[in-house]
Amino acid sequence: MHVQEWLETVPAVSIYVLVGVVIGLESLGIPLPGEIVLVSSALLASQHGDIDPYVLGACATAGAIIGDSIGYAIGRKGGRSLLARLGGRFPKHFGEAQIAMAERSFQKWGMWAVFFGRFVALLRIFAGPLAGVLRMPYWKFAVANVLGGILWAGGTTAVIYFVGVVAEAWLKRFSWLGLVLAVLIGVTSTLVLKSRAKKAAAQSGSAPAAEPVPVTD
Repeated sequence: MHVQEWLETVPAVSIYVLVGVVIGLESLGIPLPGEIVLVSSALLASQHGDIDPYVLGACATAGAIIGDSIGYAIGRKGGRSLLARLGGRFPKHFGEAQIAMAERSFQKWGMWAVFFGRFVALLRIFAGPLAGVLRMPYWKFAVANVLGGILWAGGTTAVIYFVGVVAEAWLKRFSWLGLVLAVLIGVTSTLVLKSRAKKAAAQSGSAPAAEPVPVTD
């Protein structure tokens, strides 16, 4: 059963809670399909009036911000031994290569790595814990965390919801060309920041490895 098909079988309140919890756990540092759940829920909201997109977006945003904040606290307290334990449990996500790439991104971009990290799956999992491990000043982390959480969670919900509404209306009118254009516009607007963030991560990942140092900018 696909995610969206399963979501159609549960009440709206359960969807709000599910989205907030899954995104929160992913932001905390546990590899979960937060983006898939959010997109599926927003698309479902566009087709069912009992799911409020504003409440959905608020739950997703809260989960993202709170999860990242908890991840930061855990990373600051656990230090590098935490990353080693996570690497043993989730080698595909917290392996040496992934950690090195994320560290270079943080050392080069500072708080922007937290902000743009929202739009890249790997950095979305790393952002909170790694910012804590690298001792990023909390106020800088908090600013990037809140702004990134609002833009990613709220923005994704809004774009997918409105694209879904337009697509549903055009489907009923059999305007396939209009549907294709609506989807292309929605996908493009959703991926603009994600594309830029990936390029930034790739550029920092191609630089020579450096000894990790605390983030101060």
